Amino acid sequence: MPKKWLGWSGGVASGIMLAASFRLINEGINYDLYKTISGVLIGLVFILLSQKWLSSHENLHVGKLKGANAKKALMIIGVMTIHSFAEGVGVGVSFGGEEGFGVFMSVAIAIHNIPEGLAISLVLIPKGMSTWKAAGWSVVSSLPQPLLAIPAFLFVSAFKSFLPVGLGLAAGAMIWMVFSDLVPDALENAKKQHVATIATVSIALMMLFQVLME
Repeated sequence: MPKKWLGWSGGVASGIMLAASFRLINEGINYDLYKTISGVLIGLVFILLSQKWLSSHENLHVGKLKGANAKKALMIIGVMTIHSFAEGVGVGVSFGGEEGFGVFMSVAIAIHNIPEGLAISLVLIPKGMSTWKAAGWSVVSSLPQPLLAIPAFLFVSAFKSFLPVGLGLAAGAMIWMVFSDLVPDALENAKKQHVATIATVSIALMMLFQVLME
């Protein structure tokens, strides 16, 4: 893959993840503004602690990936998995009201997982991971959605109070990841004008996609 394509891919992934983060924050605010903002800050603290832990472990492996590439792979997989926990709770809580709304939320998030899976693959494949393994990790990162949806539905009152915090936490972690890792990596491989343009267009298309799903 040409070097500039790696930078462009990073721009696409950054745009998709930022748009997804904005969506999570907006959804959280609909439940509780202060819990959502608290969740964003908790997500920031969590990601900083995770980064510190990863920095203290030099011999990490993710498949064939080693060292810095393995650490970045773990970060992106971990952040997107946290994101899926929050969305799984959202699906379960949505079924606590009208069944039609729950079905709509399930379908919308399922479709939404396609560009999010693409974002994960766009980060992992340039680091040296095979296409099939990157696709596998994209699926694994979304497994918390069905696993959390069932208990969230059964205990909707308890999970509903956690939802805005979880949404904010996932958004905060993803925003940090974009500006700490994805954008700097993209700028190493492509011109900043190209990365900025692609990221901006990706955000616009992703937000359009989210609105059309509604």
